[in-house]
Parts: sequence; C-alpha cells; structure tokens
Amino acid sequence: MKLFTIHPGASSSTHDVYSGVVRALERQGHTLVKFNLSQRITQSGSWLRHCWKNARKSGIDVPRPNPADVLYHAHADVLLKALHHDCEWVLLFSAMYTPLHIIKILRKAGLKIALILTESPYNDSEQAALMKHVDIAWTHERASVDFLRVLNPNVYYLPHAYDEAIHSFRHPQEENIRAHDVVFVGTGFRERVELLSGVDWSDIDFGLYGIWQHIGSKSKLRRYLISGEVPNEVTAGLYRNAKIGLNLFRRSRSFDRYSERVERADSISLRTYELAACGCFFVSDPRPELAEVFGDLIPTFESAEELEALVRRYLADPGARERISRLLPEAVKGHTWGERAHQIMNDLLTYERGRALGGALTAAIS
Repeated sequence: MKLFTIHPGASSSTHDVYSGVVRALERQGHTLVKFNLSQRITQSGSWLRHCWKNARKSGIDVPRPNPADVLYHAHADVLLKALHHDCEWVLLFSAMYTPLHIIKILRKAGLKIALILTESPYNDSEQAALMKHVDIAWTHERASVDFLRVLNPNVYYLPHAYDEAIHSFRHPQEENIRAHDVVFVGTGFRERVELLSGVDWSDIDFGLYGIWQHIGSKSKLRRYLISGEVPNEVTAGLYRNAKIGLNLFRRSRSFDRYSERVERADSISLRTYELAACGCFFVSDPRPELAEVFGDLIPTFESAEELEALVRRYLADPGARERISRLLPEAVKGHTWGERAHQIMNDLLTYERGRALGGALTAAIS
C-alpha cells in the first residue's frame, strides 16, 4: 500500500511513535511518502521571521508572524504533495500541530485520512473535534476508546510498543553512556517533580533526563538533572546501563504548573515497553494494564516514601534485579511496532472492504 505519512511535528515521544511505525511499515514492504512536519515548522519559522525583519528594515509595518502563521506555512504544500504522489491513504500522527482546516482540505480533496491519537487521555476533548473529519483512528489509551467511538465508530485501541532496532537486551554496559544507579528519562510534569522531590536521593547516583521546567532554582533535584531532549538510542543505552529504571505515568492534562489531572488512564506507556525490552529492572506507579502485561514482575509504589523504600531495597539486592530483568524482554515479546503496523494495515483493509460492501449494497438497492 502507498501511504502519505505526516510527522507529528514534535521531536520527542510522538516522534518515537512515528519513527517506530514508519520503519515497521517500510520493513513490511509498504511505500511511504513522508511529510516531515518537524523540519518544515523549523524552516517556516526561520523564513517568516526573516521576511518580517526585512520588511521592518524597509519601513513596512507588518505583524510579527505568530505560531498559527508558522503552522499554516509549514503545511502549505501538503495537499499538492499528497495528490502528486497519488497515495492511497494519508496517515497522520498526533495532529496536535496540524490545524483542523488542513485536515478538512485533505478530506475535501477526496483523500482517505487515518489518524494515530498520541495524546489520549490528556487531550481527548481536543482530539474529539477531529473525529468526524477522519475515516479511521487509533488511540494509545484504551480508556478513551468508548468516548471517541461515539464520535467515530472506526476508533480502535493501538497499544504502545518498542522498536526492535533500538530496544534490545544486551550486555555488557555500553561505553560513552553513563551508568546510573537509578535513571528516569521524560518530561517534568508537576506531579513527577513533587514525587521525586519527596525522595532522599543521598548516596544514590540518580540520573534525571529530559525537559524539567517546573524544577525550581533551589530544588535539590537540580543536582541530578541532565536537561535537554534525549534521542531514543541514547535513552535505550541509559536503560541498559542502569541498575534501576523509573516508570512514572503522566497524570497532568497539560504542561502548565497548575494543570488538571486525568481521572482515569488504564494503558501503559511507550517508556514501559522500552524499559522492559532493554532488560532494565524498573519500578513503577500502578496502572491496570501494567499487571496484565507483567503479572507481579514489576514492584509498584504510590508515594515518595514507597518509591524510596523500593529503590534502596533493590539497590541492595542485585540478584533480585538480575532475575527480574532477564524475564522482562520475554514479557513484552511481540509488543513491537512491527506488530502494531500489522494491526494498522489490517484495520485499514477492513475499513476499505466495509466501505466497498456498503457501496455495493447501496448500488444494488438503487
């Protein structure tokens, strides 16, 4: 099948979903025409600012380009490119950086649109607005399926996964990547800052990676922070080298300091599968799907005190860590982006057969 794939526009976790699915589809022999939205946003922003500055120098008073201008410019030739390559489907990832009017234009041109919803359950209200404008969609959160399916019957659960090319169980430790006692790679949502600030990390080599905008200048967590986005390949190396990985599920609806928190989330995250595939012993806060996938392999906590107790207990027991770490890759065997790509293609073919059958029945009746 020939697919027109639209990048999510971000360079972190949603990019990893995109990369995993795209690589899997290509390995399975599908033809992909890629629209690199992240790169286009960067280029559009630079170009529009350049034009604005030149206009100002020439004495022309024009408004400074805003984020909406940048996104519009970044998508300027999306329809032309999709039509030129005569793709069978547009496969859109996230759509948080793709304005609704762009999706409407693609649909008006007769293109079939499939959407992978990466922001459930946190942004379900925003994602709900997209449902009537796409043919089929998948969400990474099973608790969101019923809500979204009311708006579009062709919504399915697509669990997260890991990339076999990146996440594997290897020894010995990888050179040029730090080996921590405990490591966490992720975004600093407020609840995570609060939890980790409640742990006494003294005498523990704790590596805290990612973007943590809510850590104050006087926070004791600053001494452990290695700020900045971390490529997935480096993240995998950090997991393989660490004695203990942390798995913290997101609860905040947004990045805002005072964001509301979701009432319900069942599904495990991208990080959960990646930690396990790398054979990194880890501890986690609970979610229903965690026990369904791992049984009783993963020690869980619900407070900073419980987290600290687990960390200190297992740092002192390398035998227990090693026993569990060797079981983790088998627990997630089959939960690869290759398997998810098969599901995506099977769902697309089922949708097409259903539409063809509906058309045939309509023709017969008329």
